[in-house]
Amino acid sequence: MNSPKFDILVVGAGHAGVEAGLACARMGARTAVFVIKLESIGRMSCNPSVGGPAKGHLAREIDALGGEIGYVADITGIHFRMLNKKKGPAVWAPRAQNDRQLYSLVMREHLEQQSGLHIIEASVTDLIIENGEVRGVVTSLGKSFYGQKVILCNGTFLNGLIHVGAVSYPGGRSGEPASEGLTESLQKAGLKLNRFKTGTPPRVDMRTLNYNHLEEQPGDENPSGFSYYRDVTLQNSVCCYITRTTHHTQQIIKDNIKLSSLYGGYIKGIGPRYCPSIEDKIVKFPDKETHHIFIEPEGTKTHEGYVNGISTSLPPEIQEAIVHSIPGLETAEIMRYGYAIEYDYVEPEEILPTLETRKIRGLYLAGQINGTSGYEEAAAQGLMAGINAVLSLDRKDSLILTRTDGYIGVLIDDLVTKGTNEPYRMFTSRAEYRLWLRQDNADERLMPVGYKLGLVSDVRWQRFQAMLAVKEREKQRLFSENCAVPGDLPEPVKYAVLLKRPEISVDDLARFGYTTPEDMNTDIATRIELEIKYEGYLKRQEEELLRFRKAEEIAIPDGLDFMQINTIAWEAREKLARIRPHNIGQAMRIPGVNYTDASALMIWLRKYNPDKTDIMKEDKE
Repeated sequence: MNSPKFDILVVGAGHAGVEAGLACARMGARTAVFVIKLESIGRMSCNPSVGGPAKGHLAREIDALGGEIGYVADITGIHFRMLNKKKGPAVWAPRAQNDRQLYSLVMREHLEQQSGLHIIEASVTDLIIENGEVRGVVTSLGKSFYGQKVILCNGTFLNGLIHVGAVSYPGGRSGEPASEGLTESLQKAGLKLNRFKTGTPPRVDMRTLNYNHLEEQPGDENPSGFSYYRDVTLQNSVCCYITRTTHHTQQIIKDNIKLSSLYGGYIKGIGPRYCPSIEDKIVKFPDKETHHIFIEPEGTKTHEGYVNGISTSLPPEIQEAIVHSIPGLETAEIMRYGYAIEYDYVEPEEILPTLETRKIRGLYLAGQINGTSGYEEAAAQGLMAGINAVLSLDRKDSLILTRTDGYIGVLIDDLVTKGTNEPYRMFTSRAEYRLWLRQDNADERLMPVGYKLGLVSDVRWQRFQAMLAVKEREKQRLFSENCAVPGDLPEPVKYAVLLKRPEISVDDLARFGYTTPEDMNTDIATRIELEIKYEGYLKRQEEELLRFRKAEEIAIPDGLDFMQINTIAWEAREKLARIRPHNIGQAMRIPGVNYTDASALMIWLRKYNPDKTDIMKEDKE
């Protein structure tokens, strides 16, 4: 009778959990967030950084929707760089090195200050499920908490097992206990679980490095962050450093490969292909003589440095030999040894696009429990799970972002439609419409959604509207006014025509008589320049977006029996029956469903939607 009751219970306070908890509370739900250790809220378990290719896009999209990761990354950033500037704008990506301890402290502060949000230190070991619907959770102390919705954000803690050489012990990450009991509860409810692994590199004392052998990597002169309209002053307080492995490094690993937890047979879980351990790099890429290593400071009040690029599960003495074989690290002292960690995850075919589980009503999953890796991927799922849990609570339509809306839409659609057989990581190459889904326009794409949900403040919204007004005014001016100073031009041309030249930037227009107004900042100028220079490409992509959206509008009835449609191949019928796509667009993206199968499905759907456009016919024409 005395068990506490909430609207929503969030299990875990990592990057998924904090976003889920904050979103729920800000949307008016009485929310409880459970965390095994209060000190670990928002902890950066691996690299203390936010952003990078595709991940920077995700961080900006989360911020545009009213999330927190980008804001806290800006506040605690110590080194900022815009990556891929030598490539096209579709892959430009902001990245920040962060103060690990400060990031966690600031995130905890934001949670504690949020009204309607209750933080509880407890390990959740069981779910309360009645008649196929979640009712609450039970902690390791035997105390029950009740809520109408539960969001699981367990990270690597579900039956987490840490490996260093031949030594293995339970843990969610170094120094913290694993979460036990929940796996059994989920399996009992009929969910399919599997096992993945990931790892971390050793950390070194940066006072013991030889900087004469390291390449300095300073931050950008004019740094770009993640959060829109927040007025955070970005600080480049430290430098990062680059070095490489050597032939000696390679030989050490080859000679001791059987001592690795991974190659010694101690690890059964599948690791991330795109972020392999140093053992994997040497074994799978034997012809590659060296591999890049990045030395990244962990904060301004510590000398600990993260050795990015040598994630390993080899024994401590071998880790020392590896580190000392790398130029600049010959005398480095290790402060923390690297390790691998295995953990349970729920196969993503078990979730709906809302991130609610198919088999247990009211239960949502977000982050690594869905088979993903990375802070930004987890934060995006946490935010979307929180939003959809509250919308369901209020009996409102769900929010499902599509692949044309943002990288968040790509991420969730990939998980639900394609599943994953390795820890899923976001890349720009996964987005078909990446020129449209640039990092610079995330606010234009998603801030209206965040504002409507009540997650974006009136102050930020008004500043966003002011930016749009300036951008539209100046863009129209560039298209309507001729150059005032022709220079070497044979005849007067519009500023926009001149700006289409690859060698001309907005700054260069001053030579031709263009005066930059005081209310147009660098960010607005960059947006205008990109939209004008890539106008033709963007128009073609807009046509593709239209076809995609038409396909997404053709709904598939919930009760449709795919197995009875004999014109569809058997394998495709099995895939369709298992994944149960919501529309023809999603069906067409399922691996194993080819063009002929989709055509047959379209013919069948005409019986239900005779007035809908035949997308397959349009595409063929």
